[in-house]
Amino acid sequence: MPHDNDLKIEDFHIANLKGLAEKRSKLVHTFGALAELGHEVASRSNFQETIRTSLHLILGSLGIMRGGVARYSRFEHELNMLAVRGLGDSFPLSLELCYEDERQFLTNGLAAIEVSQAAVLPFFQVYGRTFDDTRLELFLPLVIRDETVGAIFLGEKATGEPYTTYDKEIVCAMGRHIGSAIAQRNLLSEIECRSDENRKLYDDLKMTYADTVKAFAAAIDCKDKYTEGHSVRVGKYSEIIGQELGWNAEEVEGAAVAGYLHDVGKLTVERKIINAPYRINAKESAELNKHPAVGFEILAPIHHPYADVPLAAKYHHERLDGHGYPDGLYDRQIPYIAKVVNLADSFDAMTTDRPYRRRRPANEVFEDLQRNAGKQFAPEIVSAFFRGILNELNGETKEKKFRKLLGREYMEAEGLAVSLRNSLNAMTPTSNLTMISTARSA
Repeated sequence: MPHDNDLKIEDFHIANLKGLAEKRSKLVHTFGALAELGHEVASRSNFQETIRTSLHLILGSLGIMRGGVARYSRFEHELNMLAVRGLGDSFPLSLELCYEDERQFLTNGLAAIEVSQAAVLPFFQVYGRTFDDTRLELFLPLVIRDETVGAIFLGEKATGEPYTTYDKEIVCAMGRHIGSAIAQRNLLSEIECRSDENRKLYDDLKMTYADTVKAFAAAIDCKDKYTEGHSVRVGKYSEIIGQELGWNAEEVEGAAVAGYLHDVGKLTVERKIINAPYRINAKESAELNKHPAVGFEILAPIHHPYADVPLAAKYHHERLDGHGYPDGLYDRQIPYIAKVVNLADSFDAMTTDRPYRRRRPANEVFEDLQRNAGKQFAPEIVSAFFRGILNELNGETKEKKFRKLLGREYMEAEGLAVSLRNSLNAMTPTSNLTMISTARSA
């Protein structure tokens, strides 16, 4: 028969094996929780849900009854609760920190603090009764890269046992994951904030630039009392053409700016020539015709957001057939933006009153543009412009851009839509243009 000592040794081995099995099971469970927490932090896009799930994992892994996770606001110097469990409605959602608290937490680093042994810190003195009432036992400052980003509050374990060194190490390991998630969120928020600030600054700069351009346009038009508003209208017509050509927003804005500034060279032309109530003579005409080159000289040194603006000023009087000025360029030699402004400029000249003539009827203007497509104007630009007007006449666009620029009466002339469709259909296409059905009602 076995001796009593042998039985005691055997019982010891059995108990030891059971203890090892329990430790192994606990270790596996803990590592599983750590792995799940790491995956949660890495994969979740919803920050609040990440924090809530992380809190449940840390409580569940050690059998903790209650707890919470807070985010630190360095501007308000307070901990703001992000997720809580079992702390009750009376637990504060924000807990203030003083300078000494912040210093001590940074000095302590990411290491668990037992609430019962931390009464020397102002933070635990101020909130001591609250911590006692909710039976909090462990406090973990979340210090990531020498910066406090938050904190974890933990209550008693379900077993009633005190936290072991091993438990605290697990809490710190999990806290590192949670702290990293908060730090990442803070970084993203800061980037978004700076992005919003940069976007606002960019928008402000764009607005300032746009206001400056319009002020220049007004200054140009003020010199010519007979064509007041001409540069603004050319800018708007150029913008419409860009849109009808399918340009992106930046290109459309560049076309508008080019239209606004196309006549900036007229600022150097004598007022008596610009305001002459008669057709000017050859000498005066030669002086006036210098304004495109002068406009280029004025605009070229300026760093515009849209590089073609100076070219539009210089070449907006060139023609496809080479009979324009100042350089007598042919078709593809002419910058495309200048072709756009050329049409917008000519259209406004034909549809506004001048001191020596009244504005021409709309049907005559359409016929003139159609007839000169391929000679003075690029056919596809004329076609795009016509389509924009026709779409408004047929109610296919809610915006009444042309009515605002030309006047309601001018745009509602009898048979205008039919005349416009006829002009479109009579044009010689340079690209795949779709014929407009004459069966459509005016």
